[in-house]
Amino acid sequence: MTHLSILARGARCSLAIVAITAHVTTIAAQEPASSKPRLFAEGIVSTSDDEFGGSLTPNGDTIYFSKSAPHSYRYSMLESHKQKGGQWSTPTMLPFSGRYTDSDPTLSPDGTKMFWTSDRPVNGEVKHDYDLWMVERTPSGSWGAPQHLPEPINSNTSEFAASMTRSGTLYFSSSRDGGIQAFRSHLENGSWTKPENVSRLIEQGETTTVYDLDVMIDPDERFILLGSVRQDGFGNFDIYIAWNENGKWTRAVHLPAPFNTRARDYAPHLSPDGRTLLLSSERGFALDPVDHPLNYRELTTLLRSTLNGSGNIYQMDASALEPFHPAH
Repeated sequence: MTHLSILARGARCSLAIVAITAHVTTIAAQEPASSKPRLFAEGIVSTSDDEFGGSLTPNGDTIYFSKSAPHSYRYSMLESHKQKGGQWSTPTMLPFSGRYTDSDPTLSPDGTKMFWTSDRPVNGEVKHDYDLWMVERTPSGSWGAPQHLPEPINSNTSEFAASMTRSGTLYFSSSRDGGIQAFRSHLENGSWTKPENVSRLIEQGETTTVYDLDVMIDPDERFILLGSVRQDGFGNFDIYIAWNENGKWTRAVHLPAPFNTRARDYAPHLSPDGRTLLLSSERGFALDPVDHPLNYRELTTLLRSTLNGSGNIYQMDASALEPFHPAH
């Protein structure tokens, strides 16, 4: 892996070696209780293991997500289906995952395409960075063969976290310009246009190094969600939002609690209809105050619980983002 690849997506990556300065706007707001994140399918999808990056189908009956082996870069992609009565099925491996490092499955708004990040070989050649891949739905409803996205989407550096607008513009992150930043590309006459650096547009021309690893575009391109390490964060990856106002991006807004905590909060995903926000977080007992000395049984119970500090997937109403629009 390259140095940037090792930094990116590490379940326990050290942020001390990332020097970042950024001008961002922080808005403190009191969110109503109904907008608080709640665990998604606790005990089935969100468990004591490390899960992140949930993506729902348009009908909301299937979730695709990533699971990480402890303290490693071994990521696999799984799926779970909603059953009668509202219960979710035991997750199974996606048919094209389980061998290489695969993460962040994300559906196009119409649900016919899935994008993800992988280090799998390209044309038989071993990769030392991450690239973006895609599969398409077949007429039978199954997934087709994995397709390696061509240049200029993929480069000789790492690409991550692709998401698509309803009009077909692809947003993703890449280390091609230093740091890791957000880019977008349009499909014109069957070819992808040269990626445009969206992080620089958000930073409004300032030569600031940013670390925008997670990139999630609203289906209608109204706003972009970023999982970032920036100067005004709570000490780890945090979730930020920037708004598209008449074709110009506002500065990134650092979302307060309950979106962000002192733990790592990352991998924001929107449902294809834009109504549901899924986010990943390592919030849990490790960062919570303890009001008495724990005994062995208590400690073991906490370490084996869902909120043991490993990643979990949370769900909330995407309307909770609206108070952070510049018009409010």
